[in-house]
Amino acid sequence: MALQTVLIRVGGLSLGSSEFTFSMVVAVFVLCIALGSFAVSALPRVPRGLVVGVLWALCGLLALLYLRIDEAPFWALRVRSWFGADGAEFHPYHLAAFAAVLAVLAVPVGLSGATLPLLFDRVGREVGELGRAAGRLYAWNTVGSLLGALFGGYLLLFWMDLHAVYRVALGAIALAAGLVTLRVYPIPRALVAGGVAVVLAGIAMLPTWSPDRLSSGLFRLHGRAPIPIEDPESFFSQWRRSALLVFHTDDPIASVAVHRFAEPGQVSDTAISTNGKPDGSIVADYPTMALAALIPALFVEEARRGFVIGYGTGVSVGELAALETMERVVVAEISPGVIEAGRFFERDNLGALASPKTDVVVADAYRALLRTEERFDVIVSEPSNPWVTGVEMLFSREFLTAARERLTPEGVYAQWFHLYENDAEVVELVLRTYASVFENVSVWYSRWPDVILLGFNGGSHALDLSRLERRASRPDIAAGIARAGIGSLAELLVHEVLPFGVVHAAGFEGDVHTLFHPVLSHRAARAFFSGTPAQLPAALGEETSSVAAQSALLPRYERERGIPLRDE
Repeated sequence: MALQTVLIRVGGLSLGSSEFTFSMVVAVFVLCIALGSFAVSALPRVPRGLVVGVLWALCGLLALLYLRIDEAPFWALRVRSWFGADGAEFHPYHLAAFAAVLAVLAVPVGLSGATLPLLFDRVGREVGELGRAAGRLYAWNTVGSLLGALFGGYLLLFWMDLHAVYRVALGAIALAAGLVTLRVYPIPRALVAGGVAVVLAGIAMLPTWSPDRLSSGLFRLHGRAPIPIEDPESFFSQWRRSALLVFHTDDPIASVAVHRFAEPGQVSDTAISTNGKPDGSIVADYPTMALAALIPALFVEEARRGFVIGYGTGVSVGELAALETMERVVVAEISPGVIEAGRFFERDNLGALASPKTDVVVADAYRALLRTEERFDVIVSEPSNPWVTGVEMLFSREFLTAARERLTPEGVYAQWFHLYENDAEVVELVLRTYASVFENVSVWYSRWPDVILLGFNGGSHALDLSRLERRASRPDIAAGIARAGIGSLAELLVHEVLPFGVVHAAGFEGDVHTLFHPVLSHRAARAFFSGTPAQLPAALGEETSSVAAQSALLPRYERERGIPLRDE
């Protein structure tokens, strides 16, 4: 069970942490365990020492696999390169990935599956009351599975990285092999104990896995590598040579890495990634992360309490905490490793973690929001992409409803979303779901192709330009907008893409994403497979044009202020 957890995580680092990767690794384990058990049942006679040989062979094969496992992202890229971006190749690609995982794990996991029936055979030889002995053996096997899942899949990862958990599991197999050897063969205990000690020492001296390779995020290339993918050593020697890994940890939730990039002649950048997928960088993503906090705050008269879903680089948290009226910013971050990595961004996020206003809750955002009775003026949601397992819950109608219920009467909910590696079907699904909860919605872009969906709990003041001007002229908000690279209110209003009321007027038809009808993760995974950019859906028509003409802020600003705006 510990090994399965580790290999699921490695699969996520290699193929992307989607529901398909999880299901694929679990399916391979279940199939191979069944095949291993079936192979034992097919034997006409079980040799006396077969269980000993199986356990030692399992230990040896898993040790060999350990030595090559940090090459997994490279080999996953090779498999992906066999397929194009056409949606018709989505299922053939996953079948090929399943076959590749099966080929690697068939023998060792098959040997694991053979172990329990071989132990039953051994018990049958030694014990007269087979029923009682078999029941005890099966009960202890179940206890072992539970402990393996609890310790190897969760608790040990508070103190160990993935490679160390793998070593612990490998050591447990070696110890089990030694105990069974003593039971089957009349070998002196000291000799067996010495042999096991040597094996355990060898396991302890195995080289650590390269976090740089495992966190490389090669699945984001969609098989289109900019350099030859002939062999792992030559590939990784050329890949991202300007990137310096400054932090890495494997926590119970995710594998978190921080890289610094220093291209010649360019401004250096610092970026965080979770499970190999970049989730924010200071230079490239600062406008998005800052505006996700500042735009909703602009529409609230007195933003006193904020709630941020996902810490990331901490920029959104820092911008909210920097507002003079803000009294408290609650951050829900499920990964302890992300919070630990936060120290590498403190210089650039206005000291978000050090701010006395910041209250970090290491928990799932859904549960953290449901547990609180507090009401918030601004809620900012910046999770990972919806094809990532678990993230789709944060886009569900149920979660959005729970979030709206925790807004103040004039509160605003801001949802980051992406148009890269996406398609129109997914974008419309997200917009429909959002509009099914919030009666007043507008869509802004931050730095294309990142967009921000705004859901207004009230919205009566959303079109009050005088109020917006007054808010935008406040020194704290003006400073934040300037940090995002925007010099005036007019420049900020350019970022409004779908004005107030247009999404509802457009009447996008189709289903919505709910916890009881969870369609987003599958559709988002198909869109990610294609790797092409999407556009916001066309919202043209007589009704939408009429709504837009009345509510679009930039044209109203130009008309009411009599200020002709330059094209740029």
